[in-house]
Order: sequence, then structure tokens, then C-alpha cells
Amino acid sequence: MAEPVVFKKYSNRRLYDTEQSRYATLSEIAELIHGGRQVRIIDAKTQDDVTAYILTQVVLEQAKNRNTLLPVPLLHLIIQYSDNSLSEFFEKYLHQIIRSYLKFKCSVDGQFQQWLDFGNSLSQATQESLKGLNILQSLFDEFANRGKDDKDQPL
Repeated sequence: MAEPVVFKKYSNRRLYDTEQSRYATLSEIAELIHGGRQVRIIDAKTQDDVTAYILTQVVLEQAKNRNTLLPVPLLHLIIQYSDNSLSEFFEKYLHQIIRSYLKFKCSVDGQFQQWLDFGNSLSQATQESLKGLNILQSLFDEFANRGKDDKDQPL
């Protein structure tokens, strides 16, 4: 996996991308993460790791734009039980649960796509079979018309 992109957070709330030597916005950090990159954000003055704080801002900004992120009852629980046991749950288990869900979703999506592909190939085979039946139908029509023609003929 690639090294995380390191940002320096300055007191004026600006974030400096040390990889590209330029200032970045929260949405640009979100784009990096959507692209699969990891980020690390260091306070320029204290050298403290403020990654969790800044990523929380990214999440809140996205929630503000969509007007929702997490269900209200879950937000109440997070605030109510914001002691170490809940943060331990988020750190240890929630990450694993989300990863497992995404892996399962990916496998189900793949299986569904296989079914769709199978259905498409089956429908092509069915269309080929119907072409064969159309030839038979035209032969039956010809025999049926001959029988009518024979009745019209005088004996």
C-alpha cells in the first residue's frame, strides 16, 4: 500500500499537502480518500497527529451537504456513551463490521452480475432456438396452405 499523504495543518486552518506542495481543501482530502489513498495530518506547530479531528470535519462536511449521515438514534447513543468503551467499540469492531459488509456486498454484486450475464447468454441461446422454430413454423404454414389449396381444387 502507498505511503499516506501527509498534510500540515496550520493555525489559520489551512491544510498543506506536502506531497504536491500546495494547500488543499477538505473536499480534496475526501477525493484522495475516495481514490483509495490514506492521509495523515500533523499540526504544524505542535507536531500532534490531528488526522482523526480533520477526517471528522470531512465527514461532517459531507453530512451537511447531504443533510444526513447517521441515523439520529445512533447519534444520540454516540453522544450518550462517548466514554472509552464506545470509542473502543468503534476502533476494534465497527471497522471490521464495515469491512466485512463491503466484502460481502462486493461478492453479492459479483454473483448478481454473473446471473445477469448467464441470463443474457441464455436469452441469446433462446433467440437462436426461436429462429429454428420459425423455420419449422414456415414449413407447417406451407403444409397448412397446401391442404387449403387441395380443398379448393375440383375433384
